[in-house]
Amino acid sequence: MKKGRAGRFARPYRIDDGEHFRLKDISPADTAGIDDKKAAREALEGGIVALAEMQERLYAQDRRALLLIFQAMDAAGKDGAIKHVMSGVNPQGCQVYSFKAPSAEELDHDYLWRTSRSLPERGRIGIFNRSYYEEVLVVRVHPEMLERQHLPPSLITKDIWKERYRDIRAFERYLDGNGIAVRKFFLHVSKGEQKKRFLERLGNPDKYWKFSASDARERRFWKDYMSAYEDMIRGTATRSAPWYVVPADNKWFTRLVVAAAIIDALEEMDLKFPKVDKARRSEMKAAKVELLGQKS
Repeated sequence: MKKGRAGRFARPYRIDDGEHFRLKDISPADTAGIDDKKAAREALEGGIVALAEMQERLYAQDRRALLLIFQAMDAAGKDGAIKHVMSGVNPQGCQVYSFKAPSAEELDHDYLWRTSRSLPERGRIGIFNRSYYEEVLVVRVHPEMLERQHLPPSLITKDIWKERYRDIRAFERYLDGNGIAVRKFFLHVSKGEQKKRFLERLGNPDKYWKFSASDARERRFWKDYMSAYEDMIRGTATRSAPWYVVPADNKWFTRLVVAAAIIDALEEMDLKFPKVDKARRSEMKAAKVELLGQKS
């Protein structure tokens, strides 16, 4: 995957305006007509190299940051996508946070509080494995969770989800205005493929740790989750903080699209190494002369 061409893999799945978005329009099994897995993996390897080069420029420039948000049903491949796509990135320039069920302390704050503390510094790539979007997904599917958030009853109305979409759009607009680009990924796995992956985990004791009984129970709410995801994307996809609805039934293709989208985002930043002024060049020249004159 060459820089400048990465977008062709990712842009078909990019949603800048969710007004007319329908989840049914994107098949979880889609591979964009690509059936050569070997060529796709080679492209991914090239993308990983390109990503590492661009991340170094991002770190050196120290002006911008990139926030990557991953949302998906269980077993969709979030962890694997993050692991493989970011494998070539310098750990110093990448920060990964996984957000589980909120703690008592977190529930005593506004729902953006816990993720706001983990935003990436300038020069870094931040990764949220789940995020504040859980507040319009699992909380919407299980509205009894709102009771644990200690909100005034007058604020829990039929419009609460639209109000949260509005607040999230404003928050992401604020991040963009402060040099933090936001790219969001929904890894779109089918119910059948999820079941297959669950059974594979249950057939391997070494993978029991990746499964809990609640994973199977949540499948009962599949339609509710798909409706919540569709509304979420419709309500929060913007040009400055787009969603990528990535087909996730084929992990090799998922990783290719994710890598392409990240490269595309970094290319939009026009990253360059800092220019060295005359004084700095003289300083470097003097240091070189000194080193050459020293005995080994």
